[in-house]
Amino acid sequence: MAEVKRVEYLFLGGGKGGKSLAMEMARQGKRVAVIERGMIGGSCINVACIPSKALIHRARAMHAWRDAAQQEDVTADMAGVSAYVASVVNGMVDVNRRAFEQSGLELVIGTGRFVAPRTIAVRGADGAETIYEGENVYINTGTVASSPDVPGLRDARPLTHVEALRLTTLPGHLVVIGGGYIGLEMAQAFRRLGSAVTLVSDTPRVAMREDEDVSTVIQRALTDDGIRLELAARLVGVEGKSGERVTVRLADGRAIEGTHVLVATGRTPQTAGIGLELAGVETNERGFIKVDHRLATTAERTWAIGEVAGTPMFTHASFDDYRVLKAGIEGRPASTAERLIPYALFIDPELGRIGLNEADANARKIDVRVAKLPIASVPRARTDGNTRGFMKALVHPGTGAILGFTMVGTGAGDVTTAVQMAMLGGLPYTAVRDAIIGHPIISEGLNLLFATLH
Repeated sequence: MAEVKRVEYLFLGGGKGGKSLAMEMARQGKRVAVIERGMIGGSCINVACIPSKALIHRARAMHAWRDAAQQEDVTADMAGVSAYVASVVNGMVDVNRRAFEQSGLELVIGTGRFVAPRTIAVRGADGAETIYEGENVYINTGTVASSPDVPGLRDARPLTHVEALRLTTLPGHLVVIGGGYIGLEMAQAFRRLGSAVTLVSDTPRVAMREDEDVSTVIQRALTDDGIRLELAARLVGVEGKSGERVTVRLADGRAIEGTHVLVATGRTPQTAGIGLELAGVETNERGFIKVDHRLATTAERTWAIGEVAGTPMFTHASFDDYRVLKAGIEGRPASTAERLIPYALFIDPELGRIGLNEADANARKIDVRVAKLPIASVPRARTDGNTRGFMKALVHPGTGAILGFTMVGTGAGDVTTAVQMAMLGGLPYTAVRDAIIGHPIISEGLNLLFATLH
């Protein structure tokens, strides 16, 4: 009979929100166990945010050097890039492992599945099984890359961003399937490292969540980098093997020849095969766990955290789930409803956004005033030679409250944070317009942006 261990707080998965709460409770002297299949610190550190930004950093450096040296045909040493990415990841994994140990939690490496409410069986690498029972259970299993049902695609062994971040040989011609955020970041990074890149999407434009003027700027930047865009293109088949030779066939009869194919068409929650039905935990039609505004599932004393709970797919959103859950434990009010969650897309020019955009306002029939400013109007952008893009803000016509902000341009993520602080503080746009902002910095453009509203 399998050994049974009882703890006060039991976590299935160790992503950002889960590991933060687990360490918090362990430091308070609670008995805590975290069951993890092997990615110490979660996907952000191992296969997502951190390695992708390390790759993008090297790609930008390569692009800048190539431009300065006027050496267009030089490609990156992919083995060196891979080693750099791995060193960044390994360093952060070590930091997380030490933090786990110092907190006092029990880190359990193995594959877990529910066998009863708040009871998880864990099978280790040696095949031995241990049963963990938790007074309180948290599901933090995340999502994985999904792939469209296209004939031959699965047999072609396509890359996802996970495999792409571990390549030691630069693809000769990378075909990226998907026009969302991951596809855009990977497409530009590998192009700047020296690969030929074709991006294929069935959508009429890239970044469909954004306003059309944002997509236009991004598309121009990609084509200026030499990326071939095939938009409103429907895949009908894939032949060959990624890493050798692949042929991507489109509905209009055309074929795209490449050496590698990367799929970035969405994410699927990791809820299948983990015994949720035995735990009394229900999922929706897309497989995400059903939760209320406090992240409680349909099972008693069982919560879900992060992407698997339908939380927006950003590490900082998962971390806010930790705050909500911690408040619940401490008896303080907290909710996931009406959260103001910013995000950034790490291409060049960068995209930053928070709150409503024009498409959202139109769909919800919200009356707004729109302020828009080209980045070329910002002095710092001119000194740096980074004048592509614009800032755009949506303002309530009566109160002057800032309802949303979008920026595509250099430093967009940091400027978005400045606007977020104003929104959180309930400041009218005039307060930002009249603020004394340092010169010359990119955020100074906020003075100019809001001055366009009379």
